[in-house]
Amino acid sequence: MSTPEQPTPPTPSAARGVFGSERLELAERYAEWLATAGVLRGLIGPREAPRLWDRHLLNCAALADVIDRDATVCDIGSGAGLPGVVLGIARPDLRITLVEPLLRRATFLDEVVADLDLSNVTVVRGRAEEIKTLHAFDVVTSRAVAPLERLLRWSMPLVAPQGSMLAMKGSAVADEVAQARSTLRSLGCAEPEVVSLGAEDSVHNTYALRVAWADPTRVGLPATPPARSSRRRRR
Repeated sequence: MSTPEQPTPPTPSAARGVFGSERLELAERYAEWLATAGVLRGLIGPREAPRLWDRHLLNCAALADVIDRDATVCDIGSGAGLPGVVLGIARPDLRITLVEPLLRRATFLDEVVADLDLSNVTVVRGRAEEIKTLHAFDVVTSRAVAPLERLLRWSMPLVAPQGSMLAMKGSAVADEVAQARSTLRSLGCAEPEVVSLGAEDSVHNTYALRVAWADPTRVGLPATPPARSSRRRRR
């Protein structure tokens, strides 16, 4: 699958500790998919290929450390499968749904999932707001999808009463939380928790923002206020 123009980057020693000997081969095959078809189809930038492991695979695998066993996971805007496919490789106990609206990306995900035989991963082509299984997932993940205010409105309707949104964010996560305060309140979210990912392994500065429901017995989006009538009162 690799080509002279985009050779698959060598597997770092840290990958064995992250994926384990039983799942390492799957991670290597996925890295090959990203470095070749992923680049050719425009899902991964050519400059990203040499640093796939540190910047993408190991980076996303760190998210697995903060997800409970046997959880149901919905990865919205999955793109090339980051972090959803990585989680499916690292954690076969998880039941993962990859949600991706663009056909070429969803097709890529279908091919990868089939080739790696990831029986715990399902691909759904569509937008997060079109998913009908509301409040059904223990965890809703995302990576580089949208600013927090929009991400909350797409993710929280899918979060189960006892579940949480788990969004991968960069060093500006605190600023995003500050800007999204009104949205957090209007949706009935609890105080967000910022979790540092992969610090011990020197993975790039990445954080997981965990957002749960303030009151698990009352979940859902606020009602939309009725539109004001444009008709004038007759005299």
